[in-house]
Amino acid sequence: MVTLKSPSEIEQMKPAGALVAACHREIAKMIRPGVSTWDIEELVDDMLHSAGARAYTKGYKGYKYATCASVNEVIAHGFPNRTPLKNGDLVKIDIVAQLDGWIGDSAWCYGVGELSPEAEKLMRVTKECLYIGIERAVVGNRIGDAMHAVQKHAESHGFSMVRDLAAHGVGRELHEEPNFIHVGTPGKGFRFKEGMVLTIEPMVNEGTWRMTIDADGWTARTADGKLSAQFEHTVAITSDGPIILTAHE
Repeated sequence: MVTLKSPSEIEQMKPAGALVAACHREIAKMIRPGVSTWDIEELVDDMLHSAGARAYTKGYKGYKYATCASVNEVIAHGFPNRTPLKNGDLVKIDIVAQLDGWIGDSAWCYGVGELSPEAEKLMRVTKECLYIGIERAVVGNRIGDAMHAVQKHAESHGFSMVRDLAAHGVGRELHEEPNFIHVGTPGKGFRFKEGMVLTIEPMVNEGTWRMTIDADGWTARTADGKLSAQFEHTVAITSDGPIILTAHE
């Protein structure tokens, strides 16, 4: 069942989103060759702790870290580690903060040093997909129409949209209804309603949309070893249009 949030509850969610946004702003300052995803993990863990927040992913279904750190062909749910990032890497950092009982969730893709033209294009198109989805997340629109536009944009540039990992509602829990993927059929699916709060988080692959899961049970990789990018915001659906609760740009 979808839990609709009141305007007051959406206001209460804003500090958690703002904290996640602050973490991403600090990460953007430190991304460069030689920095490790463990350095980023420690930064985020410290920031969340200092703000009185809980790193929601720590302990979630056995996950051990405050961040998911997914490099190059890893689509999502990668473990942070001490391997230095290299020039040309794409790194996706996903952060979930729980503050005063409410969740903020945002993943962002960062380029390390100088990127190849194809990696730059993948990042650009994936970010465009994010905002195409957000622009269409308005009361009365169908999810199928919104996600069809997102999918069409990625595919028009020769990329593919991940189908096996879903976006979701957000509130006092990380994963609430509705769940949906970033492909769609026009005229199909639920309608956006005032008070919905959900993630929009397209995962776009350079090659095939298919993926594999490592033996650790978490790390999702492109099946062909090609690059993947992701951008994610937590978005509230209001009568005045979508509000990005994790905005940091």
